[in-house]
Amino acid sequence: MKKHLLLSLMVFAVLSCKETKKEEKMVSAEETGLEIKLYTFDGGTVMVNNLELFSQDTTYQGQTKEFADPFYVISHPNGNLMWDAGLPQQLVGQPVYTDPSGAFTVSRKDSVVNQLKQIGMTLADIDYLALSHTHFDHSGHANAMKEAIWLVQGSEYDFVTSEEVKNSGEGIYEAIQELKKIQKIKGDHDVFGDGTVIIKAMPGHTPGHQVLFLDMPGNGPTLLTGDLYHLYENREYQRVPIFNDDVPQTLASMEAFEAFAKVKGAKVYVQHQKEDFNTMPKAPKFLN
Repeated sequence: MKKHLLLSLMVFAVLSCKETKKEEKMVSAEETGLEIKLYTFDGGTVMVNNLELFSQDTTYQGQTKEFADPFYVISHPNGNLMWDAGLPQQLVGQPVYTDPSGAFTVSRKDSVVNQLKQIGMTLADIDYLALSHTHFDHSGHANAMKEAIWLVQGSEYDFVTSEEVKNSGEGIYEAIQELKKIQKIKGDHDVFGDGTVIIKAMPGHTPGHQVLFLDMPGNGPTLLTGDLYHLYENREYQRVPIFNDDVPQTLASMEAFEAFAKVKGAKVYVQHQKEDFNTMPKAPKFLN
């Protein structure tokens, strides 16, 4: 099996070692004025000590880079969606950790519960959870979201629950194993049915990788990339990490993403880029 989490990230196996959603009050876009709020939270920091892993060639040989690792809450009149889940919460309060290969040094300062308090929310206020994919740096507090409905591509669910992944020792399955309220989706999915929050299937990084499209007053069309791109340069030159599940599929997703972004005139936020993380709305501020 390809090493989806790169080299020896087995430590995260240790770190990791409503069925009915809330009744929705359907409110029309006209009635609400499309009041959609986006909050950005700190899910930790990933220091990439070997950036060469993020290209099929030697472009980044000898380079390092610090990645942001955010998660987001999208507040919509018909419910709340959490997008991604940061690094493992077990890292909170612990010294920075470098994996045995030396490729990554990771840390996380705060929990999901404490950060949600900043916007007056609790775990119970999150109706939906969607992960761009199930790698360890995007599923860190997923198990805490047991009351939310997990919106997951069927192909990603099959990947992460396969016997091969369960027995891999990498902790990928363990990070989501407590989630029981599951809604499998196939392809694009309009979360609230009004075109304002759409999960878009963009496989290749993992079998069921996805990105998030938002159409918000004030900010306009917005795209969160997940790990379709990790770096501005990878977007510009369509560079693919060596650990992606399927390179041709990744390139096809990049092409589809760019075409969609152009049609929508969307602002694109590369989630792991610190510069983009720093410009995103933080609690208690939001786009309006």
